[in-house]
Amino acid sequence: MNGLSTNMPEEHFATARQHLRQRMLAARGALAPETVACWSALICARLAARFPAAPGAVVGFCWPVQNEPDVRAALSAWATPLALPVVTAADRPLAFRGWTPETELFPDRYGIPTPASGDWLRPDVLLIPLLAFDEAGFRLGYGGGFFDRTLAALAPPPLAIGVGFELNRVARLPVAAHDLPMDWIVTEAGSWRGKAR
Repeated sequence: MNGLSTNMPEEHFATARQHLRQRMLAARGALAPETVACWSALICARLAARFPAAPGAVVGFCWPVQNEPDVRAALSAWATPLALPVVTAADRPLAFRGWTPETELFPDRYGIPTPASGDWLRPDVLLIPLLAFDEAGFRLGYGGGFFDRTLAALAPPPLAIGVGFELNRVARLPVAAHDLPMDWIVTEAGSWRGKAR
């Protein structure tokens, strides 16, 4: 595990997180496509078995980019509305538009496939990719803060399920005041509740 101490001077905090992002992106980016597909299938099986979505519950997920786990296969097991996140402004929570396999997608400002039209939905469950994560359930993303703002803004909060690969697990993340832990973490190796929840 590549843990980072949370007892570091404030001026080193952002730099430490950025260096960790770079290491985690490099580790995940080095995975072969067949490995990503295999581990994604294991994650999908765990999601489908552990979290049977309630009928009518809206499940938000992320289109896989940069070798993130591909959870789309799990979604077919849930007879429920699905939604993809939309960035409406750099400092705002995410909004969510309904998605079906027929939905036309366009790259957003970050190059992520996004619905350009469709109904706005409020997610009851969020499948959130993990660039890095720890046993407490804290996650490290790409640095935009979108999911932290989204989880803080939604009331009642959705069930937050972090999805990632074991190679991105660390002993302990350097946590900022705005960081919100996941309710659950799911990887190719298993699933568990975030201890901080």
